[in-house]
Amino acid sequence: MARTTRGVRHLILVLGDQLDAASAAFDGFDARLDAVWMAEVAAEAEHVWSHKARIALFLSAMRHFRDALLARGIRVFYRALDDPANRGRLGEELIAAAAGLGPSSLVVVEPGEWRVREELVAAAARAGVEIDIRPDRSFICPAGRFAEHAAARKQLRQEFFYRMMRRDTGVLMEENGRPAGGRWNYDVENRRAFGQAGPGRVPPRRGFAPDAVTREVLALVERRFPRHPGTLTAFDWPVTPRQADQALEDFISRRLRRFGTWQDAMWTGRPWLYHSTCSAAMNLKLLDPRKAVAAAEEAWRQGEADLAAAEGFIRQVLGWREYVRGVYWRFMPQYLDRNALNADRPLPEWYWTGHTEMNCLREVIGQTLACGYAHHIQRLMVTGLYALLLGVQPRRVHEWYLAVYVDAVEWVELPNTLGMSQFADGGVMASKPYAAGGQYIRRMSNYCDGCRYRPDRRTGDDACPFTTLYWAFLMRHQRLLARNPRMVMQLRNLARLDRATRTAIRRQAERLREHG
Repeated sequence: MARTTRGVRHLILVLGDQLDAASAAFDGFDARLDAVWMAEVAAEAEHVWSHKARIALFLSAMRHFRDALLARGIRVFYRALDDPANRGRLGEELIAAAAGLGPSSLVVVEPGEWRVREELVAAAARAGVEIDIRPDRSFICPAGRFAEHAAARKQLRQEFFYRMMRRDTGVLMEENGRPAGGRWNYDVENRRAFGQAGPGRVPPRRGFAPDAVTREVLALVERRFPRHPGTLTAFDWPVTPRQADQALEDFISRRLRRFGTWQDAMWTGRPWLYHSTCSAAMNLKLLDPRKAVAAAEEAWRQGEADLAAAEGFIRQVLGWREYVRGVYWRFMPQYLDRNALNADRPLPEWYWTGHTEMNCLREVIGQTLACGYAHHIQRLMVTGLYALLLGVQPRRVHEWYLAVYVDAVEWVELPNTLGMSQFADGGVMASKPYAAGGQYIRRMSNYCDGCRYRPDRRTGDDACPFTTLYWAFLMRHQRLLARNPRMVMQLRNLARLDRATRTAIRRQAERLREHG
C-alpha cells in the first residue's frame, strides 16, 4: 500500500475530487516527513446508484494522480477498491490508516460534500488525531467573499454575484470599470435553436483513448458494479491535468466561437454539440477554472470568438459555478431537505432506463446512460422539468442527478437540482420556477419529430405530458405563484382556461402523476 513505513508527520488526505498537487493541502509539505493518503471505497459509489462512467472517471483520475505523486518521490498510502482488506468506507479506512501510521495530524482541503466532511471529522475524532481542514483554492471566490456578498443582501441573485466577480477579477472589464461591450451579459443572444436544418457539421469533441491504468479501472468497475446504470463502451474522458488542458484547448479553438449562439439548443443523437464538456475536469480539480476563463477571454481579445460567446462561457464558470458553491456551503446541511412545493411523488423507474414513449426524455436519458453527460438545458428543461411538473420528491431528483452525471459533485449538483431545477428552496437559487410545456422543447430541439405526443395539446390521448402537467402545475401552485411577479404572464394565460378545460387537465394530470 505504500513505499515505506517510515513515520509520518502530516498525513495529507486527497479525495477523488481534489486531484491538485498545488492545493492548500500541500502547503508546507515535506516529502521526508509527510505522506499522502487516498482510498477507493465502495460506499462512495453506492450511497447513490452511480453511473459506471462516473465511478470509472473518479477511480482512473485518482490512480493517475497517485502515480504522478509517486513519480515525484512522494509517499502515497493508497487503498484500492479491490484490495481484500478494503473496509468499504472512507471513515473506516482513515481510522485504520491513522492507527497504522501514527501521524501527528491529518490535513485535507475542504471536501465538496457535507456528508464526506462530517465523516472525515468524525473519523479523525475516533482516531484521536487532529484534522486541519484547509480552504479550497481551486475556486475563484473565497468563502469569506461570498459570505460578505450574501450578508449585504436580503435576497441572493446570481446576476449581482457575477457582476461582483467580474469587478473583483477584472475579467471582461474595461479600464473605466464598465463591462466589456457595455453589457454585463449576452444571454438574449445565447438562446437560439437550430431550426429545421439542424446543427450541420460540428467540430467533434476531443476524446482520450483509455490507457492501461484506465482500462484496468474499466474492467474493475464492470466486475464490481455490474448492475449499476450506464455503460463504459464509449468512455473517453480526460483523466489527467494534461488531458484536461488539451480538452480545454480543443473547445476554445474549435467550438467556443459558436457556443454562445447554440448553447441552449438540443438535437437527436448529438450529445456534445458546441459545449466544452470541461466541467468534470474542473470539478475533479484536473483543470483550474481560472485557466478556462482566461482562455475564453483571450480568444475574444484575439478575435477568435465574439464577445457573446466568450461571455456566455465565462458566465457559466465565473458566475454560476462559483455561485452555486457559495449557496451550497451557506445553506447546508438543512438545504438538502428543502421542499417548498411539497412535492411527494416517486421518481419514475424509467429515469434509470429511458424506457418511455416521450421521445425527448428517451433521447436525453439514453444519452445520459451512454455518456454520463447531458448539457445544462437537457438537464434543466427536459429531465428536470418533467420531474418538477410531475411533483417528484426533490431529494430523489437530487440523488438521480448526483448518480448519473460524470461531473456530479454535491456542492455543484445539489443547488442546481434542488434550487434551479425543482424550485424546492423556494427561490434561493432561481427567481421563479422553470416551468414550461412541451412547446419549449419543440422550439429548442427536434425531439418532438416523430413523437406520438403533440406539444400543442393539453388533453386527449395524443396530448404531450409536459403540456398537460404544465397547466396542472400552475393550477396546483397558483396561490404560491401569484406572489411571484415573474409568473404574472403565465397565470394570466391560466386564467383564460374555462372550468371544463381545467377539470379535464386535472384529471389527465392526475393519471400521469399516479403512473409517472
